[in-house]
Order: sequence, then structure tokens, then C-alpha cells
Amino acid sequence: MSNLIVLDHPLIQHKLTMIRDHRTGTKAFRELVDEVAMLMAFEITRDLALEEVDVETPVATAKAKRLSGKKLGIVPILRAGLGMVNGVLKLIPAAKVGHIGLYRDPQTLQPVEYYVKMPPDIKERDFIIVDPMLATGGSAAAAITSLKQRGAVNIKLMCLIGAPEGVKAVQEAHPDVDIYLAALDEKLNEHGYIIPGLGDAGDRLFGTK
Repeated sequence: MSNLIVLDHPLIQHKLTMIRDHRTGTKAFRELVDEVAMLMAFEITRDLALEEVDVETPVATAKAKRLSGKKLGIVPILRAGLGMVNGVLKLIPAAKVGHIGLYRDPQTLQPVEYYVKMPPDIKERDFIIVDPMLATGGSAAAAITSLKQRGAVNIKLMCLIGAPEGVKAVQEAHPDVDIYLAALDEKLNEHGYIIPGLGDAGDRLFGTK
């Protein structure tokens, strides 16, 4: 079964509290999501492989370390996932960005894929899927399936807030994908919203209703 990692760093928790606050306006909300995504990326990349190299300092030659191994890709689930991309890119500017668009069919309530654009070297990259909310888990599971079908092997899921129902759904569908959250909330309500949550992340990011 995949690991669930809740990142309890004090700065992440402090900023998440401000994100939850209904009084936080669009500009501040967007900036805070960006900042939390960057802090979470710092934690999620802790296991990246390193190699030893020689580097010439102004004084002498030093043994130092740099990243080695596979290249990284970031995949936001449209549209709310876009709010987390720049925060990750600030730490990993060489990462490529793919996009996946999903909507929920009103009849079946199942996610339907309407847009996918990935880096051409998908098989050579480790991927981080980003979306602020992990509610029912349907969209996240579908996004992971889409990447796997195109050749991706090593995938992580990074969300600000998750519900137990969504975590369970992703774990059952993709037991090999680790899930990173800033908070695991109480439950979903009858409309599929996370309680206590933070409202509709897309609307709050982009100023829509």
C-alpha cells in the first residue's frame, strides 16, 4: 500500500491556516498556495539521488554533490493544480510541466479526460502530480492512470488537503504511488466537499464562482 505522508512543518501549517481562512482574498490566497507548494516540494524531493563531483571553489578543489538520476516532471490537474506549479518550479526550475484536464461526468460522476499534454520523454522522468484538494480521489486516480498509460513509472501525488475517502481511493487504485498532504481533514460532505477544507480551490485561486 502506498505511503501517506502528512507534512507537518511549522511554516506549512501556519500558511495553510491562512489559506483556509475565508477572509483571505484571491491575491493572498494565490501567493500562499505558491509558497506552500514550494515548501512541500522541499520535503517531497528529500529522496532525490545525488552524485559526487569535483568543483573548483575560489580557494581549492572540493568534493561536492549534485543531483543525478532521472529528470523531473510536474503535472497539475487543471485547473486548480496550476496554482501549485510555480512554487515547485522555484525549487526545480529544470523540471518540465505536463498538463492534464479532467471533468466529472454529471450522469456517472466519473472523471472524464479532456486534455493531456506531456513532455515527450515521459518514460525518463519522475513525476509529481499536483492538485490542491484530494476529495473523492477520482480525478487524482484518473490522472495517475493517464500517466502510467503513457509510460510514466515513478509518480508521487502532492495535495494541500485530503479527505480520508480520497486517500483510500488512490491507495486502492495505485498502491505504488505515495501521497503527500499538508493536512488530512475529517471527511467529505454530501456534496463531495472536504470538511473543514478551504472551499473551492479553483474559484479562490482565480476569483471565479
